[in-house]
Parts: sequence; C-alpha cells; structure tokens
Amino acid sequence: MRLQIRLLGSVELRVDDQVVTPGAAKRRAVLAGLALEANHSVSLPRLVDMVWSDVPPASAVANLRSHAAGLRRTLGDRLVARPNAYELRLSPHELDVTEFHRLAGEGRSLLATPDPAGAVATLTAALAHWRGASGDGLPRGTALDNRWASLDEQRLQVFEELAEARLAAGEHQHLLTELRGHLAAQPLRERAWGQLMLALYRCGDVPAALTVYRDARAVLDEQLGIEPGEELASMHRAMLDRASELAYTPPCAPIATATPPPAPTVAAAPPPTSPARPAGGAGWAVPRELPAGLVTFVGRGRETSEVVTTLRGTTRAAVVVTGAFGSGKTALAVRAAHAVAADFPDGQVFVDLGNRTPVTSGEVLGRVLRALGVAPADVPENTDERAGWFRSLVAGRRLLLVVDGVTRAAQVRPLLPAGPGPALVVIGQRRLGSLDGVRRVSLRPLVAADARDLLVALAGPERLAVVPAATGELVRLCTGSVLALRVAGTRLAARPDMSVGALVGQLADGRERLDLLDYEDLSVRASLATVVAAVRSDDEAAARLLTLLGAAPDALRRPERVARQLGITGTRLRRTLDDLLDAHLVQRDEPGGYRLPALVREYAAELADVPTVLAHPLTGRRGDPLAA
Repeated sequence: MRLQIRLLGSVELRVDDQVVTPGAAKRRAVLAGLALEANHSVSLPRLVDMVWSDVPPASAVANLRSHAAGLRRTLGDRLVARPNAYELRLSPHELDVTEFHRLAGEGRSLLATPDPAGAVATLTAALAHWRGASGDGLPRGTALDNRWASLDEQRLQVFEELAEARLAAGEHQHLLTELRGHLAAQPLRERAWGQLMLALYRCGDVPAALTVYRDARAVLDEQLGIEPGEELASMHRAMLDRASELAYTPPCAPIATATPPPAPTVAAAPPPTSPARPAGGAGWAVPRELPAGLVTFVGRGRETSEVVTTLRGTTRAAVVVTGAFGSGKTALAVRAAHAVAADFPDGQVFVDLGNRTPVTSGEVLGRVLRALGVAPADVPENTDERAGWFRSLVAGRRLLLVVDGVTRAAQVRPLLPAGPGPALVVIGQRRLGSLDGVRRVSLRPLVAADARDLLVALAGPERLAVVPAATGELVRLCTGSVLALRVAGTRLAARPDMSVGALVGQLADGRERLDLLDYEDLSVRASLATVVAAVRSDDEAAARLLTLLGAAPDALRRPERVARQLGITGTRLRRTLDDLLDAHLVQRDEPGGYRLPALVREYAAELADVPTVLAHPLTGRRGDPLAA
C-alpha cells in the first residue's frame, strides 16, 4: 500500500495514488495528530487534546476509537492499536511535513556553501509541498495549534532563505513582486524588508530602496513600538554609503573568504582621461542624489544666497555650512544645491556621514566613486589612489558634491575642487578651520520673526493668532532652534485640540522639555546625542566637562577648580572649552566667560542626572533657565 498524507494545506490522504476522503473534521484531526507523531505511540489523552478545543465530552475516548476504526478501514495495518494508544507507521517520503523538513535542511546547508545560489532548486522544492496554511480546515484551539504555528513560521523562514539564494543567483528583478506580496501579508519580517531593499538597490533603484527602509521603520514603530534592528539599520547605512559589499557578485566569482584579488591600480583600470562632456562615458554615471528640499523653509535668505553665489562663482567653489545642532544646516544646503542643480549637469552626489568620526576620507572617496559609476571591484584600496582617480574623473566636469554630517576636515579634504568645474558643499557642526580656501556660512539662531513664520507655516496662522503672548513664549522656549520649532509646530498641527498655551506650559517643565521636543524622526535629544558622541570620540574631557556643567552650570566661574575635578591642566581646560565652542555646545559669556545654550543645558543636566525645576514662563516667576 502506497500512502501519501499531506498536512501543509488542507488535510489530504492518498492511497495508491487515489484521493481518499478521511471523514469529518475530527477524524481528519486524528489522522493529522497521528501523522505528526508517525512511528510513535500517541496516548488517548494526547489525542483527545489534539481533537477537542474545549472540554471534551464524556464519550471522547469512545469517539476516538470509532474514528480510529474508520481510519483503519482505509489505512489497514499501518494504523496499529497499542494499550490506550495508537501508532501510525509511515515512511519519511509518505508525509509532506517530513519531506519539507528534509528539503529545507538540505537547502539551508547549500545556502551556507561558497555557492549559495545552488540552494534555489532545493528550497523551491521544499516550498512546493505547501498548498495553504498548515492543518487548514481542522479544529482550532487544540494541542495541535502550536504545531501548525511552528510549521507556518518555518514556511516563512524557508521563503526568505529562498529569497536569499535567489539574490545570490542574481534574480533581484524577479523577486520584487514576490517580496512585496510576502511583506503585505507579513509586515513585521525584518529580514524580508532587508531583502526587498537589497533587490531594489541591485536593480539600480536606490531611492526606492531607501523608501522601503522608511516604510519598514514606520511599520515596526506603529505595530511594535520599536526601531529596526541593527542588521536592517546597517544595511540602510551601507546603502547611503554605496558600500561595495552590497553589489551583486555572480556565483562564479570568488567569495569573501577567498584570497581577494589585488587592488586595482590606475594603470590597470585607468579613469577617463578626457574631461570633455557629455558625461556618461566609460566609468561615469550621472547621479541625481539630492534629497527633497523642505517645503516649509523660512528665512535664511542671506545665508542661502551666500552659498548659491559661492557655488556659481568662478573661483574655488567650496563652502562649509556650519552652525549649532538643529539650526537647519542641511535644509539650507539642500535648498541651495537644488537652486544651482541646473548649473551642474554632470550630476549631484549627496553623502551623509551621520556625524560619525570614525569615517575616513578613503571611505568617503569610495562612496563618491561608486556614485559616479565606478564598479565596486574597480575602486582602489589605497586612499591616495582613490583621491587621484577622483580628481581625474571630475576634472573639468560640472559636478556638485554635498557632504553632510562632517566632523573632521580630513574626511572631506580630498574632495576640495582642484580646479574649475566641480563644487563642494560641506555641512558640519564645526567650522573645519583647517580647510583652506573655502567660504564659511555660519547659521545663527533663527530670529523671532522668522521663528514665528515657521510656526505659522506648520501649525496655521489662525491657531497662533489667538494668543500672541503664548506664541511669543513658544518662540522663546525654542531658542531659535529650527529643529525645536519644527517639532513644536508639528506637534500643534497633529493636535488641533491643543492650545499654544498648553504646549508652552508643558515645555516650561524641565522634566518634559526634551521629551516634548521629540516627534517621530525629529528629535532635539537625538540630535544633541549625536553631536556629543562626536565630541566625546575626539575629546573625552569635553564630554566630562559637559556632564559637570549639567550638574553645576556656574562651575566655570572657578576654572581652576573645574580643571582639578577633571584631572587636567588649566591650559587643557581652555583648549577643551574652545573645542566645545567650535562645536556650538558652549557660548561665550561676557565678560570672558562661557555658558551652555539653553537646550544644551537641558541635555547636559540629563547626562548629569540632575532634575530641573522650572516655573511656568507666563507667570513671571524666577528660576526659568531659558531666561539666561
């Protein structure tokens, strides 16, 4: 007798290649329970739990014996009666669950080999056993539920393992529809989100890949209240950096563990030697990477004009946009870049270093070369070679580079234009004073009139006109920070029932200020944390000084005592203060002193874990730290 029992979908029984109807749902549940425990005795109490979802009837055991007798008429001596138990004898190939597990295991092993694409056929065969949800049509709420849930989860895992194998085989274009359908049904599968991002990236649709990351982040936040895991976040960063490891490597190519080929040299893979346009010759792509500009952009007319004038000038077209955290540096630079984009037909490259101090100039050059169409395998290993190749590629071309989140001059020094043609915009917290021949545009806090206009643009004029005094106080509490104003305006727009005065009252409470200045991906605290982390990586004493000032804002009135507390000399303390001044984390205070800006003071107090007690600003009581 040849048997075939299928549980990966509706329960199906074949005897000698003929479909046999096992019977009603409970009889099919008996068959399923015995098949899942094939070649092992299953006690009657366990079978009862597998068949009945609620309190079993007094006749449950008698009913089971009746179902077993009915099945034995079809299965013959394959169904064996044991004392208070039954056993179904099956060969491994006679149960689809066993075959699925076998093929999935083989495919998983192949996926771990130097040629993971070899797993495609085996994993495809494993999934072919599925015809729907496992145990479809059987009673739910029984002891079998966990088995069905486990099988369904394994099916999702094998689908994603197959997607990984197909990505290794270069099938990224054909995977898009299937991955989207998979995520539509299972939106919390981070691995699948990453696979869809990678498939789109390898199809050349980088903006779509980055949009998928934002979609994944929104779904995970909305449904689970969590951020994407490190693996997905790392892939997002790698895509922003155009990391070479994301490029498709054919199965026949050497794998990562093999001895790598020697780094290409300029002689072996020469860059184009002619600066003539149009772009698009060998080794050149025309990137259009500028992010969308903000619609609600207010003020900064003079500063924007300075950047635009520099980029369109005949002299060295390099500008550094600097300013305090949240001052709108990136928004201004992007706005200016869009204004001059037509003047740079050979492309615009946008690189975000994320204020990460470990990023080297070699990494930045590699990212830019890949954006310009240089194959990842052709990017030289040596930083000097990368710099030389970059200068040869861009000589005489009208290319605009925008590099955000720069913490050190060395990160962008090789990108400085060597002659007419290319232009460079650098965005950073520091002035980057050692960069020679660049124009510096420094952003000061937004003036009150512009701050009010920004709030009006975000929350609407009628709302803010009701209580002008409260609006003025809100402007003051945001201290001219574009980021803080955007968060406050966005909060008001999202809460039509909240008055401006109510938001002012909440912001006046130092215990909640930074919590309230946080909305979705706009966060004053996160921005400050990034800046402080960059400072700490360069100067640990600076971070300790910030913490000390958070606990004792007036400590600098006695600098000798501060130096002793930090274990440094007075000269070292002055240098540390200059570093913090350059990073816009402290301000000069007359006469000859220093003070923390208001929002920095709030964050420093958190670092020191010192509670801040404030009064409502509209009461006029003393003790409001923002009055300084």
